[in-house]
Amino acid sequence: MKKLFALLLVAGMTSFIACGPSAADKAKVQATKDSLAKDSIAKVEAAAKLADSLANVAKIEAAKADSIAKAGEKKTKGTVKPKGNDKPKGDTPKKPNGKG
Repeated sequence: MKKLFALLLVAGMTSFIACGPSAADKAKVQATKDSLAKDSIAKVEAAAKLADSLANVAKIEAAKADSIAKAGEKKTKGTVKPKGNDKPKGDTPKKPNGKG
């Protein structure tokens, strides 16, 4: 009897393993693989777009800095330093308000 149960158990396990995964299981695994591939491709494309936009921002900032530098050069070439009192305004002592 024990030998019969052992034989049936081994035969059942062998037939179960021999069948392999069902078509539905294979489809689920393939769908998971496809969705992961699409997600990773989307992430790579988003990273590429971000890198492009950051490069464009850097170009714009560089152009802005160049424009500011050129404008500063034009301004300093034609200006004359004012003559007169070198003391800045606002250094006069304050009067006490009388309470005290």
